[in-house]
Amino acid sequence: MKFTLDWLKQYVDVKMTVAELADRLTMAGLEVDAVENLSQELNKVHVAEILEVRSHPDADRLVLCDVAVGDEKKQIVCGAPNAKAGMLSPLALPGAVLPGGVKIKKGKIRGQVSEGMLCSARDLGISEDHQGIMELPQDLTPGEDIVQALNLKDILIDVDLTPNRPDCASVIGIGREVAGFCNSRLKQPIDPAELPLLTGQGVPFSVDVQSVEDCPRYAARLLTGVKVGPSPWWLQKRLLAIGLRPINNIVDITNFVMLETGQPLHAFDFKKLTGGKIVVRKAASGETITTLDGQERELETDMLMICDAEKPVAVAGVMGGANSEVDPETTEILLESACFDPISIRRTSRRLKLNTDASFRFERGVDPQGAPLALERAVRLIVDGGAQVVDDGIDACYDIKEPPVLHLRIQRICNLLGMNFTGEELTAFLSGIEFDVKQLDDNTLSVTPPSFRVDIEREIDLVEEIARLKGYNEIPSTLPIVPMSFPEHDEARDLRKQLANIMTSLGFYEAINYSFVAEKHFDMLNLPENDHLRQTVRLRNPLAEDQNVMRTTLLPGLLENVRHNVNHQVVDIKLFEIGKVFHPHAGNLLPDEKFCLTAVLSGRRAPGSPVIHFKNQETDLLDAKGVAETILRELYLLQIELLPTDSIISYGVAGNIIELRANELVIGYCGQISAKILKNFGIRQEVFYLDLDFDALSSLEQARKKFSPLPRYPAVKWDLAVLVADTVGGGEILKAIKEADEPLFEHAEIFDLFHGDHIESGKKNVAISITYRSKECTLDDETVGKAHQKMTDMVLSRFRGQLREV
Repeated sequence: MKFTLDWLKQYVDVKMTVAELADRLTMAGLEVDAVENLSQELNKVHVAEILEVRSHPDADRLVLCDVAVGDEKKQIVCGAPNAKAGMLSPLALPGAVLPGGVKIKKGKIRGQVSEGMLCSARDLGISEDHQGIMELPQDLTPGEDIVQALNLKDILIDVDLTPNRPDCASVIGIGREVAGFCNSRLKQPIDPAELPLLTGQGVPFSVDVQSVEDCPRYAARLLTGVKVGPSPWWLQKRLLAIGLRPINNIVDITNFVMLETGQPLHAFDFKKLTGGKIVVRKAASGETITTLDGQERELETDMLMICDAEKPVAVAGVMGGANSEVDPETTEILLESACFDPISIRRTSRRLKLNTDASFRFERGVDPQGAPLALERAVRLIVDGGAQVVDDGIDACYDIKEPPVLHLRIQRICNLLGMNFTGEELTAFLSGIEFDVKQLDDNTLSVTPPSFRVDIEREIDLVEEIARLKGYNEIPSTLPIVPMSFPEHDEARDLRKQLANIMTSLGFYEAINYSFVAEKHFDMLNLPENDHLRQTVRLRNPLAEDQNVMRTTLLPGLLENVRHNVNHQVVDIKLFEIGKVFHPHAGNLLPDEKFCLTAVLSGRRAPGSPVIHFKNQETDLLDAKGVAETILRELYLLQIELLPTDSIISYGVAGNIIELRANELVIGYCGQISAKILKNFGIRQEVFYLDLDFDALSSLEQARKKFSPLPRYPAVKWDLAVLVADTVGGGEILKAIKEADEPLFEHAEIFDLFHGDHIESGKKNVAISITYRSKECTLDDETVGKAHQKMTDMVLSRFRGQLREV
C-alpha cells in the first residue's frame, strides 16, 4: 500500500518525524518497505509557457519551441508530439540533473540551438508516462520553480500489508492506525450522519441481485451532465505520486476513492446499459465478455457478473467490460459501490488470470458498511466537477454478518503478554482504533470490533491488537518454563533423518518441491490412463494453473529439478527427496498420505574429482543399484532382495529396471528413465532413478546388530569358475552359496563375468571367489578341499553348470 505523507495528513495529525512514523507503523504490524523523498532531484526545473511551435529545418520529427521562463525567452528543440502554443510545461534548464542522473546541457540538435529540455512526467520521476511532454495547469506562473508550483515536495511511504489487514489497504485505514498510537482523532471526508437515505424511489434504473450470498450489498447512484476530461491537478498529483497514470476525471475519482477508503468503485456509461438495469448474477454457460484491457474472456458458471438486461457488463469485483466503458462522449454514469464475497472474487480472479487493485481488496474482504460512504464521497467529487446527481439511489442490502461480541479477560491478556494492564488502559487502546468497549466486571471487557475489521473473530485476536498497539518492543523478554520431560519418540522421523544422512553421505543433495503439481506431468511420464498414479486429489482453488493437483509421485518434481540444473550448465546431478504423496481415499474427504524416498542420478560418476585418477565415467544403472544396496545395508534390512523384473514401468527402460522385494512386499524400484520421457521434460542426458516406499520400508524389522571378535585364524580363498546359461543371474548363484549349510563358509563374491568366442553361445562364465575360515584352527588344503568340493557340486547341480578352469 503506497501513500504520501501529505495525503496522510489530510486525515490525521501526524505528531512525529517520518522515521518515527515508519518505525511505529512497523512495530504495529504494518511493515514499511520503503520511504522515498519525492522530487528531491528536481533542481533548475521551472514552469515554461510555449509561445510558438515551428518546424525544425533539418528534422521531420523535431520542432522548435519558443518558450517563456519568467522574463526570459529560450529556444528548445523538442520531439514530443503534443507540443503546442499556449501550453505550460516543465522546462529543465542547463545545469539541471533529473532523476536517473540525466544532466541537461545547452547544445545543438541537428544544427539548432536547444537551451534546455521540455520534460515528460517520467523525466521528472513523477510517473511512467512519457507519451509526450507534461501539460501543466493553466493557472501556474511561467518561471515558477516546478516543485513549488506543483507542490511536489512530499514523502512516499510503501507499507507491506499482510493478508489479514484489508482495512489498511487505504490511506484512511493507515490514518486510523496512526491516530491510534498518536492519540489523535481521525478526520473522515464524509460524516456517516450526513449520508442520504437511498430508497430507490423514482430512480430511472433498477438493481436485481440474484446471487445474494455472493453480493450482500450493492449501492448505486446516477449522475447526469457529466463532462469527461482531465482531472484537476490535486487529483492527478495524488495518483502520480503512487505510480498510477491519470486517465480522466471519472476513472481518476474512482481510483482515488478506492485508495482513500479501501472500497473499490466502478462507473458505467448509463446509456450503454440495456434497459437501464443492473443484474448481479452468475455467468451463463458459454457466456463471454471483453474486459477493459481488450481481452475476450470465456466465463464459467460460478463466476459472479454484473449484467444489464441482456449481457454481462463487468466481472464483479475484478474488471469492467469494454461494452459499458466511460469514454469522452459519456454524459451519464451509473456509479457502483458494492460488497462481494472474498472467496468468489479470489476464485474468479485466479481463473481469469486477472489481478487488479479492486480484486486485491475484494479478495481480502471490504467493509460492508463502507460501501455507501465511498459512494457518497465519489458522488460529491464528481458533482464538484460540474455534474448533477439524480435524487435518491439504490442501496440493496441483504444478510450482512454482524461483528462478533467478544469477551476479553484482563488477567488472561496480562498472563499472555507478561505485562500488567488495567481495564482503562485496554479500553483506551481499543477505542483508539474504533472498537466498541464496555467493562462488564473487574476482569472482563465486552468488545465489539468495527465492521471494517473483518479479521477479528476471537479473544486471542484482541490480545494481538493490544500487543501491537502497546509495541512489541515493549513486551518483556522472559525464558519459557520448559518441563524436564522427554518428547514422545517418533521412530518414523528418526528413520527419515537417518535416510537423509545416508543420502547426503553418498554425495546427494536434498530437494524440497511443492506438493502441488500439474496434471500434465502424468502425460509427460507416459502413464497409462488406468494407472493408479493418475488418481489425484484435485485442488478447488489452486494457486496457479500448474499447481492444480496433489502429487502422487515425487519423480516429476525431481526431473524438473534435473532440467533446471542442466539448463544452467550443472550437468552432474545427485538429488533426492523424502516427501509425502497423496492418493484419494474412497468415501473419505481426506486423502491417504504416505512418505516416499525418490532419488535421481545423472552426469559423471565422480564429479569434481581429478580426471587423471577417476576418468570421465558416466553414471549408470549400477550406481543407482549401489545406492539402494547402501541404504539397505545401513538400515540392516537384510531381508530385501534386488531382483531384475519384467514389470512394465511406462517411464523406465525395459530390461534396466530392478525391483526391491521383501518376500511378497514390493518396496520400490531403481532403473533408467527412458529417452522419450526425458525428451518430454527437456532433458538431453541419461537419468537413473531410485523410488522407495518409505512407509513399507519402515514397516520391516531391522536385523539385530551382532558383535563378533576378530578372527584368530587365517582365512583361505578358493576360486570357482562355472559355465551357466545366460538366464542364470549371478546374484542367484551367490545367494545359493550363502544359504548352503557349510560351517567353514565366510564370504563369496563374483570377480569376473565373461562372454566370448571361447564360450558356448547362450552361456557365460561366472568366476567366484569363496572365503573359508575356521574359528577353531588353521585350515589345511584337505579340509578346505572337501568344503569347496561340496560347494562346487551344489552349484553345478542346482544351476546345471559346467566346471571351467580359471
